[in-house]
Amino acid sequence: MPLKGLDKIKNMGNSVAKVIVDIALDKEFDYEIPIELQGRVKVGTMVSVPFGNSRRDGYVLSLAENSSFDGKLKSLLGICGDRAHVPEQLVTLGRWMAEYYCCSQEQAIRSLLPAAVRSGKIKPRKRKIYRIADRDAAQSFVAINSAKPSAALRVDLLKALLSGGEQPIETLKASTPAFSNSSLQTLIRKGLIEISEELVRRDVFFESKVIATQALKPSQEQAHALALIKKMLNHETASHVLLLLGVTNSGKTEVYLQSIAMALEQGKSAIVLVPEISLTPQTVRRFRARFGDELSILHSRLSDGERFDEWNRINNGEVKIAVGARSALFAPFRNLGLIIVDEEHESSYKQSEAPRYSARDVAIMRGKLENAAVILGSATPAAESAYNASIGKFLLSRMTEQVENKLPAHIRIVDQRLDEEPKPGKSGFFSPMLIDAVRDRMSRGEQSILFLNRRGYARVMICEECGFEARCPDCSVAYTYSKMHEILSCHLCGGVIPAYSSCPECGSAKIRYAGLGTEKIESVAKAVFHPARIARMDSDTMRGADDYEIVLDRFRRGELDILIGTQMIAKGLHFPNVTLVGIINADLGLAMPDFRASERTFQLITQVAGRAGRGDIRGEVIIQTRNPENETIYYAANRDYNGFSKFDLEFRELLDYPPYTHLIAVFFRGTDESQLIQYATDFTRAVQAYVHSEIKIAGPSPAPIERIKGKFRYMLVIRGRKLKLLKQALRILVLHRAIPKGIDVYIDVDAQSLL
Repeated sequence: MPLKGLDKIKNMGNSVAKVIVDIALDKEFDYEIPIELQGRVKVGTMVSVPFGNSRRDGYVLSLAENSSFDGKLKSLLGICGDRAHVPEQLVTLGRWMAEYYCCSQEQAIRSLLPAAVRSGKIKPRKRKIYRIADRDAAQSFVAINSAKPSAALRVDLLKALLSGGEQPIETLKASTPAFSNSSLQTLIRKGLIEISEELVRRDVFFESKVIATQALKPSQEQAHALALIKKMLNHETASHVLLLLGVTNSGKTEVYLQSIAMALEQGKSAIVLVPEISLTPQTVRRFRARFGDELSILHSRLSDGERFDEWNRINNGEVKIAVGARSALFAPFRNLGLIIVDEEHESSYKQSEAPRYSARDVAIMRGKLENAAVILGSATPAAESAYNASIGKFLLSRMTEQVENKLPAHIRIVDQRLDEEPKPGKSGFFSPMLIDAVRDRMSRGEQSILFLNRRGYARVMICEECGFEARCPDCSVAYTYSKMHEILSCHLCGGVIPAYSSCPECGSAKIRYAGLGTEKIESVAKAVFHPARIARMDSDTMRGADDYEIVLDRFRRGELDILIGTQMIAKGLHFPNVTLVGIINADLGLAMPDFRASERTFQLITQVAGRAGRGDIRGEVIIQTRNPENETIYYAANRDYNGFSKFDLEFRELLDYPPYTHLIAVFFRGTDESQLIQYATDFTRAVQAYVHSEIKIAGPSPAPIERIKGKFRYMLVIRGRKLKLLKQALRILVLHRAIPKGIDVYIDVDAQSLL
């Protein structure tokens, strides 16, 4: 069938630009490309367009020879010349993300550019450089006027530039103690000195220095992995994805470094993703030591100016390596050869806002679109990655030995059910075995890590007289108590109130704070292990951009005996003097109403246990639990990833959960619960038309956390195969159908959490 309006556009070549504007309509608009812009407008170009009665900016998604619009097309107003343009291959990736993750195209394309780059508000930092304009004239001026006191300041300025070459104003002032700005301006007017401008990059390394390192001779397992990666880079393998399953301290980072070197030798670029901002500094140090400062950093703790400069260094081809958290995946390399996803199992790779993408999965797709190799590294891979490797979709390379043939840490399990009644002077949080082990390390000048994956002092405040429990009025959770600040806070909405000194219901002073958090562990540890030097790392204490580095540097230098923290201390940290890790409550995550609870618990225990014994002394790990017979605890204590993976995959296959199916969660939020239930029910009824025998739907039902920030939450859970048509229906229902006022709906494809 011929397109309507085919006769409307008669220009030769691609004369129509299909543009999305900066409002979430999930719709392309056709604009005619005026003659003066033809050949300059490309896919990914940022353009200015007339939109209604206003002028808006947008991005070109594609070009066409004609338009199906039945009417006269408006013309592009111009190219945003000083604004960023998106590489065409990233536009293709963004369009795939919009379809796969059921979000608008605008949301997907926006995610490809840092806000600092996209907004146009941040400008390059420039400085003025002063130089001699006419060397002969300047030397003549100096010779004629050297003996004249009235010309002394001008002579000094010319001498400084003649001998020192071009200089910024700061250097010029330092080299001429009697600096005079009026004298400088006079010389400029006379044409003896000229001014130019140069770009000044904001230094994300803060002028810190690193000691250069050379590539190490690979072990047999490392050499096998590198040989496989070389074949991937040469496109000699069936798959472009390698799962590098390496136990903690097996030398995965050295494999990453040498893989990047191979990519650079081919003239290609590389992206390295790390899951936590706290890991970025130490990762960057190792990469700078190998490759110098010719790499870029991209993560959310950079200032807008720093982020702007780093993105432009990549975009201008000044660097070949980008290191950072999730958003570094969209570094605008034009000749990408390698993507490395370190700790690929981490849930922080999943974006929590639209587009709710998984950086691991999008990395695999970007690799496919740009013919780049992808390395997924982990000691405890996600079930999806393990499954894909088992069926041959991914290549697999195992690294089972620690570097330098170190013995793995000795792991012991403490059954805390046998120690329910602590003896006088002892702590119920620390078993006698753990107390003795920490004190032993202190006496030997060694360091310990104590891990508990819950922050705060206590989980809940309860009145022993009337049973009152302090709960957030806007969320269906209890307040968390902070003794340091004497406050009760909600970790969901951020609400804070002063801690109660008596029960607000009955007035009784018999209130107690139950449950356990890292703040309480720190308080008790200071008493039990006095005079130990102790620091705590959790999101309550790590507020500033440099807080991570300050604490870790103190720990690295031996200024601390004990480091207490949540999962941010579980990953990737390398401290050779840490010989003991104590896991305070290994059962904490197992009770979560989520089919991934066992997997996450196994991963956390394994990761934090890997912090012990990375130096010359064999490490020890003490796991405190009230459920030592639990399969997850058993497999983690025995470092049996294969056993756990088999157990976990059998469980998931039995219940038809990922990786055997895809999982989509649709969340409904609103302040009027009855209206919310009605809309969610109608929505589900509309979706049912696209359900077939391989799709299961559960709900709508209240979410496990029923209320956050005063809004009720309901959810619809979809599991199944062959979901393409259903996902298209979901996109239409959420993006192109009217939603009642007061109700929010969002779709989470491949949801990592159902809370």
